[in-house]
Amino acid sequence: MDFKDSFFQLAERVSALKESIQTEEATKNAFIMPFIQMLGYDVFNPLEVVPEMDCDIAKKKGEKIDYAIMKDGSPIMLIECKHWKQDLNLHDNQLKRYYVASKAKFGVLTNGIVYRFYADLIKENIMDDIPFLEINLEKTREAQIEEVKKFCKENFDLDNILSSANELKYMSEVKKIIRSEFSEPSPELVKLLTKRVYEGIVTQKVLDQFTDIVARAFKSHINDVMSEKLGIAIKATEAAGAPVQTSSVATEQKDEEPIKEEEKLSKINTTVEEMEGYYIVKSIVCEVISSERVTYRDSQSYFAIFADDNNRRPICRLHFNNTNNKRIGFVDENRNEQMECIDKLDDIYNYKKQLLEAAKRYI
Repeated sequence: MDFKDSFFQLAERVSALKESIQTEEATKNAFIMPFIQMLGYDVFNPLEVVPEMDCDIAKKKGEKIDYAIMKDGSPIMLIECKHWKQDLNLHDNQLKRYYVASKAKFGVLTNGIVYRFYADLIKENIMDDIPFLEINLEKTREAQIEEVKKFCKENFDLDNILSSANELKYMSEVKKIIRSEFSEPSPELVKLLTKRVYEGIVTQKVLDQFTDIVARAFKSHINDVMSEKLGIAIKATEAAGAPVQTSSVATEQKDEEPIKEEEKLSKINTTVEEMEGYYIVKSIVCEVISSERVTYRDSQSYFAIFADDNNRRPICRLHFNNTNNKRIGFVDENRNEQMECIDKLDDIYNYKKQLLEAAKRYI
């Protein structure tokens, strides 16, 4: 079993068992020790993993870190554990104290589901306030798994990880800024862009007008990029000799007048939100079927996700055309669809069980 398979197997275990885990100690035994073992360290070998290692500082004695990962007799990574229901934001200062008292270069704060990886990228031996990597076992992307893999015993390379950590930290911060600007452009950005396109005097009234223009321009640009990518994918499919369909067979009606394919395509607008939903579903169901088998097809009514490019093998449907009433639909073996309302994309993870059950039908 490769690392990615082991990772998804642990993620499935966490989702299945978490409601029965009542204490911090049980969280360690059921979730965190298996995570450490997945990284290739022997949790029962004190030369590799030291439980309750002393992290005393001058003014405070009796400080102990839950686990210290060792290499050549020295700690390389500290792991502070909390119960799976605990909010980690309440405990990062505790890990900071332990970090200062040790020679470890990495600190991990976890509740067995969320793992936050810290380093001292700003000031040596002072743990950064912001983690350079944060993963959620129930919502992990494949790129994040590759970053976690670098901490495996057989792969551990301090310089390589620190180099990646620097890049990950700043990329994460930049992405947050971009995401914030796209949803609600800041006055500074609006003013900058307005000055580049508006020849008159930039008054507050002009800025108010351009705030809405900039926000809509961002959304329009994203949709244009996604449509362009979709067009490239369609052309590639056509070049390969495969038929391109844009609507589900289940939506066809016998008495419906035939509509030209070009006209159907022109009315379909595949949005960034639909594509993000597709990748979330894909990341979930790849636990049971290979990601290459998970495909999609957009239509005027809904965004369909299915297996093997076959609309008779549905996994789910995303009904995102009405932004105020997003829904995810599950089609049973009798072609009946059950709708569930969602407020945001992350709510898709709440239906992991249904998605896995749908995908398992095509193993």
